[in-house]
Amino acid sequence: MRGVFSSQALRTLARSRTQQPLSQACRACRTRNIHQSVRLPAITSSNARRRPLLQPSSQKAAPVAPNRSIYIQTQSTPNASALKFLPNHPVLPEGFPSTFLEYNSPRSTLAAPHPSPLAARLLDVDGVSSVFYGPDFITVTKAEDVNWAHVKPEIFSLITEAITSGEQLVNTVDKSTSSEDGQGGLGEDSLAANDEDDEVVAMIKELLETRIRPAIQEDGGDIEFRGFENGFVNLKLRGACRTCDSSTVTLKNGIESMLMHYIEEVKGVNQVLDEEEEIAMKEFAKFEEKLRQQKGPDAVASTVGKGSLDFVE
Repeated sequence: MRGVFSSQALRTLARSRTQQPLSQACRACRTRNIHQSVRLPAITSSNARRRPLLQPSSQKAAPVAPNRSIYIQTQSTPNASALKFLPNHPVLPEGFPSTFLEYNSPRSTLAAPHPSPLAARLLDVDGVSSVFYGPDFITVTKAEDVNWAHVKPEIFSLITEAITSGEQLVNTVDKSTSSEDGQGGLGEDSLAANDEDDEVVAMIKELLETRIRPAIQEDGGDIEFRGFENGFVNLKLRGACRTCDSSTVTLKNGIESMLMHYIEEVKGVNQVLDEEEEIAMKEFAKFEEKLRQQKGPDAVASTVGKGSLDFVE
């Protein structure tokens, strides 16, 4: 070994062996110093470019109108001159005292207590004779000599425009001292329970409300209770049923049969008519007589409405 290494080299090697190794703390310090030496200094120069901030606009965004979508369905009624429109939207206001509202003249749509801009526009359509509002449907009645193909598109357009615009279909204003003929459905619901009703009247109202009214409304109309006298129930049909040729059949074969079946005190049903309805009933009686002469005494008229009560047992 001495022949290979010089004496100076051997002394240097011996001194290196006697030196102590670096402590763990010292190595850590050296490592930290190395890491710190490669850190980038923070940019503090005033000339450094900054990302521009988005300034809020001084102009307020225009409010977005609610987007109302509507799909109107139609349903036929036993009355060929009446058509039921279902807009999938409430028609009568929430908490309305009655289950229906009927407009039979243009003036009635402007009268207190419940004027209706939509009903006014519908009655302004050439050929439309009356407008009936149910809780969630509208029944429009036309003149007999008018074709539905001529008035139906305009009715669709008016109903769609009124609902999508958010217009109030029925308004409520203070009632004047003079009543306006032609606006039906005023006041409280005639079928609502009353503390003054006796047991028989209460049963009649309950049966009309639960079993008969839903079927009448299905046909685009409604029914009013006008009293119970001497065993006879006085009723008034509204909407599509008001001018229907077969309203008598509905009363006798449907409503009367049901009331007499469940309530023994009931002897029959009387229909309350106004002047227009009396004329229509007389014309229908003439038609029925002519039909019997052609087909024989066994010919019986019937309705084809979805909620018909003609054959209720």
